[in-house]
Amino acid sequence: MIDEFYNYRQSNMPTVEFSAEWSKLCIPFEESLTEEQLITFHKLLDIQSATSADESRTAYKTGFKDGVAMMVEVQIPAT
Repeated sequence: MIDEFYNYRQSNMPTVEFSAEWSKLCIPFEESLTEEQLITFHKLLDIQSATSADESRTAYKTGFKDGVAMMVEVQIPAT
């Protein structure tokens, strides 16, 4: 269920654009690569992106669970 919340919110999240520094370094670097190296580089970028997405999803789920636990703790009086 938390995944469904995350996936719904994901479409409403603002897009982050690459920094000027990224463009300044990446474009000349890509242009210096052979076709095979460029394919490998793009595969590495895809893996990095997927890993970042997984980390974001995990952090969201953990934060959601922590928030629920905190609300439950506040609602239930200590005995």
